[in-house]
Amino acid sequence: MLLIVFLILLGVLFLVAELVLLPGVSVGALFAIICYGSAIYKAYADYGAVTGTVVVIAVIIVSAVATIVSLRTKTWQRLSLKQKIDSSSMEMPEQSLHVGDRGTAVSRLAPMGKIEIAGRNYEAKSVDTYIDQRSPVEVVGFENFTVIVRKPD
Repeated sequence: MLLIVFLILLGVLFLVAELVLLPGVSVGALFAIICYGSAIYKAYADYGAVTGTVVVIAVIIVSAVATIVSLRTKTWQRLSLKQKIDSSSMEMPEQSLHVGDRGTAVSRLAPMGKIEIAGRNYEAKSVDTYIDQRSPVEVVGFENFTVIVRKPD
């Protein structure tokens, strides 16, 4: 009887895995059917028709409950990460630079390239024209992680 219960629980595990983790692959569903079929066969073979019928009904009820519970939104909200991540992998240039800061083009800005301001390199974009390497630049704005620059007057 313990083997039958184990096979049913294993079938439920595979069913939930199919519904949540492996949708469309059908490997979990195949293993769930094998486990359920083995449990039902074992119940009919070892304990007779009444116990076999009870196991069939139990499999249907347990599968329906597992399906409903695993597809409910609240079930996965309890298990999901609730911590908000508000940091980034890189420092935003506007945290260390200001409009009007001056530096030098490390590479040619055509229109994108690298600049150096106060000993630090930044990804930059030229506003109007191409800027040659080692030319002076002036910060005029920011766009995401890119510094917007122009040739100073």
